[in-house]
Amino acid sequence: MKQAPGKTPLIGVTACRQMLGNTPSHTVGDKYVEAAAFAGVPLILPARDEALDPQRLLERLDGILFTGSPSNVEPHHYNGAPSAEGTRHDVQRDRLTLPLLRAAIAAGVPVLCICRGFQELNVALGGTLHQRVHELPGYLDHREPQNAPLEEQYSPRHLVTVEPDGQFQRLGLPRSFMVNSLHGQGIDRLAEGLRVEALAPDGLIEAVSMEDAPGFVLGVQWHPEWRYADNPVSLRLFQAFRAACQDYAGK
Repeated sequence: MKQAPGKTPLIGVTACRQMLGNTPSHTVGDKYVEAAAFAGVPLILPARDEALDPQRLLERLDGILFTGSPSNVEPHHYNGAPSAEGTRHDVQRDRLTLPLLRAAIAAGVPVLCICRGFQELNVALGGTLHQRVHELPGYLDHREPQNAPLEEQYSPRHLVTVEPDGQFQRLGLPRSFMVNSLHGQGIDRLAEGLRVEALAPDGLIEAVSMEDAPGFVLGVQWHPEWRYADNPVSLRLFQAFRAACQDYAGK
């Protein structure tokens, strides 16, 4: 049953599967939960060994936040070359997020995709990824300084430039603005149906939308959830997501 008009939306937040000490655990950063709470009531979606039925989830959700992660999408999902030694993967998360993204978009459930979630969006719809952007000629090193404090890791790193006549422009975002950068992978071939919303100075795609989707679809490569209320651009993104989730819940 969908929620009645005026009720707070229920927002799914994707979790990762990783070891905490010797214990297999479902984890999600507090910053994602708090940002999702701006749009509604957060509900953490576990990355189980047994795949969750996307349709059963979507019967209960009014929006989904696809989070970032230290892990990367397994390259076989986009016919990529085997990963470099030491690359972190999360089989259970791939099993959860890729079909869930496709089903949510088809159903018109609002989705906001961040970092790994941004890459999942492209892969779920048939696109491919660069596995090590920093090794490609002409590209910036988009990774964060590994041993720096969080404040420095999440500090603004480079400009992004907004493409005209898209979702970002309609949201009233500036023509260019600074973003943080904490990723090693990025979009290579853009999936059919996705529209570029913003680019890094080196040409790497930093944000996408899906204009022909029945609902709200937005993905960004950076981390707007980090202290989102203190950043006008981040706040505007979450306001747009919240409005879409409220509208969906009202239906």
